[in-house]
Amino acid sequence: MERFVLQQLIEWKNSNNRKPLILNGARQVGKTWLLREFAKREYKQEAYVVCRRNELARQLFSQDFDVERILRGLRALTSVDITPHDTLIILDEVQDIPEAIEALKYFHEAAPEYHIAVAGSLLGISLHENVSFPVGKVNVIDVFPMNFEEFLLAKGEKECYNLLQSRDFAVLNPLHEKFIDLLRQYYYVGGMPEVVKKYVESEELKEVRRIQKEILLGYERDFSKHAPKDQVPRIRMVWKSIPSQLFKENKKFIYGALRKGARANEFEIAIQWLTDSGLLYKVPRCTKPALPLEIYEDLTSFKLYMLDLGLMGAMVNTAPAQVLIKNDIFQEYSGGLTEQFVLQQMKSQNISPIYYHKTDDSRLEIDFLIQHNAHLMPIEVKAGGVVKSNSLTTLLKNNPDLHAIRYSMLQYVEQKQLTNIPLYAV
Repeated sequence: MERFVLQQLIEWKNSNNRKPLILNGARQVGKTWLLREFAKREYKQEAYVVCRRNELARQLFSQDFDVERILRGLRALTSVDITPHDTLIILDEVQDIPEAIEALKYFHEAAPEYHIAVAGSLLGISLHENVSFPVGKVNVIDVFPMNFEEFLLAKGEKECYNLLQSRDFAVLNPLHEKFIDLLRQYYYVGGMPEVVKKYVESEELKEVRRIQKEILLGYERDFSKHAPKDQVPRIRMVWKSIPSQLFKENKKFIYGALRKGARANEFEIAIQWLTDSGLLYKVPRCTKPALPLEIYEDLTSFKLYMLDLGLMGAMVNTAPAQVLIKNDIFQEYSGGLTEQFVLQQMKSQNISPIYYHKTDDSRLEIDFLIQHNAHLMPIEVKAGGVVKSNSLTTLLKNNPDLHAIRYSMLQYVEQKQLTNIPLYAV
């Protein structure tokens, strides 16, 4: 399968300012495959070490940070004659040996000619006590689930992918129904690489759901393994509430939906833990649609989205017919699946920061606000073909210099202050 992040890895390899690399991402997004595929394509050899339950590797990194000694040990562990520039050293499941993360600082300072990359759980990499994270001494690349374009390529739909890249809507518009069908499939399957691989190989829908459920179960096991013990029940409550929070009309996260009388200070740590782990995306409220967005951030109001819309469908047991056949699926659940999809697409493009806007009197709400080429870009998301939006109309009327994007099931239309783009072309 083709992953666009491979191009970022190639750029890292060729950079004059290359530092040791941390590949960041939630579990099961394909970090190990990416590094090994990268090594296969771009290097003469790889020196691959799995740190999990590897006592020899633990001893190697726990003595001191003598890079020459560590390199000798890695050569012995991997039976690879590690040489500068043409060998990629890969430390996988590195969260199990936090000293290996700290050692990256010394690789940068004492042996920058060696190419070393590590992968592991976001939790394990960022949340270890008594270990110094090598701030400023590493490069970081974020990995997300496969986006819709990568899904198309995995399915062998290269011509459809090329058409989307061309942005030639005169050609795309007649193929509208075909792209909607492909988008329906992506809504069901999502972007977890193992799930996508199984689907393109067999199209077995029950097997797709089984793998998605296994991934969800693995995440829940991580709660007990990595999270503070007193926070595990709260983490489970927040995690399980996300679909219902998104499937209501007002998608702002409501603590009272967790349990009657619940307060923010009871669940702040749980929410932060889930966002730090990469399992949830937090989109804060912006009180004013103006740049820079950060200074208008409201820390008390936010929306939470899941890592992957396929996993979200599995969590609520969405039936295949609901997604693949039912005509109004894009309007189901108050558009929650559709907002999740658009947010996921933006995340896969490393768009940051992302906000939503809502006035204090709640009369005006815009789904997303981003900054694009030093301009403010409001984004409206509509699940179907009914696109009337009093909020967006009011915002544009009051700000004649703004240009907005609306994603919907309508075909491409360019207007004075608004461009309508079909959802499959996010």
